[in-house]
Amino acid sequence: MAAPKIIVVGSLNGQLEPAFRKLATLHAKNQFSLAILTGDVFTPSTDDSVVSALLDGSLEAPLPTYFTIGTHSLPARIATKVEAGEEICHNFHYLGKRSITKTSEGLRLVALGGLLDKNVVGGQSKEQHLPFHTDDDAKGLKGANSADILLTSMWPANVWNGSRTVLEPAQQASIQSTLTIADLCATLKPRYHISASPGAFFFERGPFIHQSSSEADPPSVTRFISMAPYGNEAKEKAMYAFALNKSDTTVPRDATASPFSSQKKRPRDDGGEGYSRFGHYDNTKYGRHNKRRRASPPPGPDKCYFCLSNPNISAHMCCSIGDECYITTAKGPLPTSTTFADKGLNFPGHFIIIPLPHAPTISSMGSTSDPTSDAVRAYKEMSRFRESIQAMIAARSSHKLGVVSWEISLDRNIHLIWQLMPLPAEMIQNDIAEAAFRVEAENQKYPSFVTRELTLEEQPTFGGYFRVWLWADNGEDKVKGKSLVMPLGSDTRFDLQFGRRVIAKLLGLERRLMWRECEQTMEEETADVEAFREAFKEWDFTLG
Repeated sequence: MAAPKIIVVGSLNGQLEPAFRKLATLHAKNQFSLAILTGDVFTPSTDDSVVSALLDGSLEAPLPTYFTIGTHSLPARIATKVEAGEEICHNFHYLGKRSITKTSEGLRLVALGGLLDKNVVGGQSKEQHLPFHTDDDAKGLKGANSADILLTSMWPANVWNGSRTVLEPAQQASIQSTLTIADLCATLKPRYHISASPGAFFFERGPFIHQSSSEADPPSVTRFISMAPYGNEAKEKAMYAFALNKSDTTVPRDATASPFSSQKKRPRDDGGEGYSRFGHYDNTKYGRHNKRRRASPPPGPDKCYFCLSNPNISAHMCCSIGDECYITTAKGPLPTSTTFADKGLNFPGHFIIIPLPHAPTISSMGSTSDPTSDAVRAYKEMSRFRESIQAMIAARSSHKLGVVSWEISLDRNIHLIWQLMPLPAEMIQNDIAEAAFRVEAENQKYPSFVTRELTLEEQPTFGGYFRVWLWADNGEDKVKGKSLVMPLGSDTRFDLQFGRRVIAKLLGLERRLMWRECEQTMEEETADVEAFREAFKEWDFTLG
C-alpha cells in the first residue's frame, strides 16, 4: 500500500474559495489522501456568503480536509452545526478542539485547538467552537499514547532549541507556546507536529529523536512544521506536502536530540570551564593531575555545547548555518564592537566555525580521501566559510584588516572548532603576527612552529597539532597567506587559550583574556549577530 500523501495549508483567514480552487488543481496532479488546514480557517471578518456556500454545498473541499479551531471563534452558523455534532459539509471535517481521529488511511490525528486559557486552573473545556483550551485538555490527550500527526494552534515551548533553522528574535517573541504542548509532543512522539505561525513566516525544524523507554524500541522521530498564512504577501511557504510512511523507522542523517529532553544539572567534572559552548575549552588540565575529569565520559551531541542537537544552545548567536557546519559569534569575544570601528567593522568579529558532526578532529569524522565522507564535506565547507569571512572583512575594512584563524586538533577534544577574528593587515604583512606566535610558543616551551600547508589527506597520520592561518589582502591582488603548524604529542599539556592569548597581546587586550570576564547581555549578542549578518550577506553562500 502506497504511503498516504498529505498536503498542509496555512491559516486561510476566510479565503476558502481561492484555497479550495488551488487545492483542487494540486490534488488533480498529485492525488493527495487528505488535506490539513492549520491556524484560523475563519476569522470574525469572514464573508457570510462563504459560510452560506459551505452550508448549502455550493462550496466543497476537493478532498477530505481536516481542521481544528485557531485563535478565533467559529462563525455562529458553523458553531451551531459543530455543537450539534453535525457535519459541516462534504469533505470538510472539524476535528474538534480536543480530539483523536483515525482516518480511512489508518492515520492517527490528534488535535488541540485554541489558545491556553490561563484563567482556568482545572478541568477540560466544553464549548468546541471557542478558541481556548486548558492544561487538562492537553494532558487528557496523552491517553492517545501515540500519533502520526499532532495538530495544535499553539507551539510546543522550546521546539526551536537545537534547530538549524534559526528564528529571528521578532519571530520568536511573537510565538505563543506552552510546556504542556511540548510535553504532549514528547509523550505522543508524532511523526509530524503541525502548527501555524503567528506572522507571515514559515518554520520547519529539522527532525528530532525522542528518548526511547526501551532499547528494544525503534527510535521515534518528529518533524515540526509551522505554516505561514495562505496568500501572505511575503510569499512565505503556505502549502507543504509530504508522504507519511508509517513503516519507515530510518533516522534521518540531520536528526537532532529532542528539544524537550530533560536537562538535569549534573556535577561539573571539567574544571568548571571545559564544556562551555563558547568558552573554547578553557580547561587546560590535560596532564596527569586531571584524572578525575578523564574518568568521566565526554558529553554526547545532546550535551555538547557545540552541537546543534543540544537543546540548550544559544540559538540567537548563530550567524549562518550551512549543510556541514555553522558560524556563531563567540561568547565573551576578545575584541568589542568598537575595537575595529575605525576600520569599518561595527561588530567584534570574533567567530567560531563549528562542524555539525560531533567529533574531536576532522580525520575522526571519516575518510579524508573520499569526497563523499563527512570529513571531506565538513572541511570544505568550513574552509569556504573561513574564506568568505576573510573576503568580507577585507572589503569592509578597505583592506586595513586581515584575519587570523586557529584550530586545535587533539583526539581528547570534545568537539572540533575553528576560531577566527580580524587583525590589522600590517601585522600580518610585516610578519609581526607570525613572530608573536613563534615567541609565545618558545616562552611556553612548546614545540616549534613549522610553516606548512597541512593537507586533509595528511591529517590522519600527522597526529595532534595547533594550527594558525594568517591572511591579509592589500587590495592589489597581493594576498599574503601563511599556515603555521605546531605538532603536539599525545602527552603535551597545551594551553587551550594559546591562540586568544597571542592575539590579546598583539591587540593590547590582555585584560580581556578570560572570556567569562567579557560576557555580554543577550541584547548585545543579538545586535552583534544582526550587524554581522547585514555585513556578510553578500558573501554568505547559504543564502542561495
